[in-house]
This record gives sequence, C-alpha cells and structure tokens, in this order.
Amino acid sequence: MCLALPCRIVELRPDERALIDVAGVGKEVSLALVEDVAVGDYVIVHVGYALTRLDPEEAEKTLALFAELGEAVLREAGVAGGAIQ
Repeated sequence: MCLALPCRIVELRPDERALIDVAGVGKEVSLALVEDVAVGDYVIVHVGYALTRLDPEEAEKTLALFAELGEAVLREAGVAGGAIQ
C-alpha cells in the first residue's frame, strides 16, 4: 500500500529541493517532478518526492481526515492521552 501526504513547503533549497512540514517535523524532499512551487504551497509527497501541487483547502481537508483517522485508531487501541488504558 502506498500513501502520499499533503505537506506545506517551508523553505526552498538549492538543487530542486525543499524543506516541508510533516505534522510539525521538517523533512527535505525533491521538487524535480513539480514546477512553480513557492514557500507556503502544499504538495503531495511520496517517498521523498513532491508529486504535484495541491489546493490549500483540499490539503487542509485531507490533513483533518488523517488526524481523525489517527484519533480513531488510538481510541480503538485503547490509547487516550498517550497512555494505554
């Protein structure tokens, strides 16, 4: 199964690279497959490559769904507030 995440570009770097924000964690990715991106843009990232730009509203909706899914998984596992019940 493959998973591509919407991530916000926080810094453009040399050699078609960028620093992105992944849930508060910075990660460097390649921009070789996308054109005309700027700081603040959202991109879909898979295995270290930005694949395409994404509308900010769609990115926020998708990120909210991922957060909901994560909370549901933790509830199902009996984890609340970071502790197993």
